[in-house]
Amino acid sequence: MSHHRSRRLRKKLHIDEFQELGFEVAFRLRDGLSADEMGAFWDAFIGDAIEGNGLLYGGSTRGMACLRKRGSAGEQHREAVRAWLAGRSEVSETEVGPLIDVWYPAENDQA
Repeated sequence: MSHHRSRRLRKKLHIDEFQELGFEVAFRLRDGLSADEMGAFWDAFIGDAIEGNGLLYGGSTRGMACLRKRGSAGEQHREAVRAWLAGRSEVSETEVGPLIDVWYPAENDQA
């Protein structure tokens, strides 16, 4: 059954043409990092990999990245974060997930 929703409601619900995509990020930090090294890593991760690419991030070593403004992250954002993490000596493992709906993540499993 197809629902006809107004443009305003579709925008409010973040559906159809207003769907917003992001991606999950998971990584493991190398054992033995000092508190100063960890602090420097997190400052660089948020400043360079996330904010430097127009993204927001929620989480810790497992989290979700999405576009800072209304709209969707793209493959170029995924690759930029993946490459940044892969190039860091503090990181021992990295996994960057596919683009998924950030407002309705449970529905991504049903696709």
